Amino acid sequence: MRTRSLQAALILGIASTLSACVTINIYFPAAAAEKAADKIIEDIWQLKKADDGKAAAKPSEPANQAKP
Repeated sequence: MRTRSLQAALILGIASTLSACVTINIYFPAAAAEKAADKIIEDIWQLKKADDGKAAAKPSEPANQAKP
């Protein structure tokens, strides 16, 4: 009886180990990935430039002060 449960546990362990070793390979076209990365970097730089431009264009007077 004990030998049978040990065999079942051993078979289950081996099956689990083999299934864990299976890998899934997905092909990502290098050109498309590079193009997407370039677009993301460009978008980030544009946001950064826009923030810098806003900081430089701020008026010296507070916005809530009444103007004549």
